[in-house]
Amino acid sequence: MTTTLGIRTVLHPVTDLAAAKAVYTALLGVAPQTDSPYYVGFDAEGQHIGLVPDNGKQQLTNPVSYWHVPDIEAKIAEMTAAGATVREAANEVGGGRLVATVVDTDGNVLGLIQDR
Repeated sequence: MTTTLGIRTVLHPVTDLAAAKAVYTALLGVAPQTDSPYYVGFDAEGQHIGLVPDNGKQQLTNPVSYWHVPDIEAKIAEMTAAGATVREAANEVGGGRLVATVVDTDGNVLGLIQDR
């Protein structure tokens, strides 16, 4: 299967959401598109940067890059056949968007996103 994949979303774990929001607003030069107590998201020139509090559902300990794929289940199957393991199975997070995470053979977390 040949597809053009791209990293367009990166989530960063933060301990102080308000402080991080100020820093990323200064860095990116734009106000957040999504601003809630459990997630702050910025869209800057086609790149989505998300801030997730350390008590968030994702339990992130490091930034995670999310690859946008046309078929998340097929990509998970390909990756697990190649040796990756599923960390978080595909689930809908709203608006038909599916997200999942897998872990490569070195323990790196890789995110996957499928938009409908």
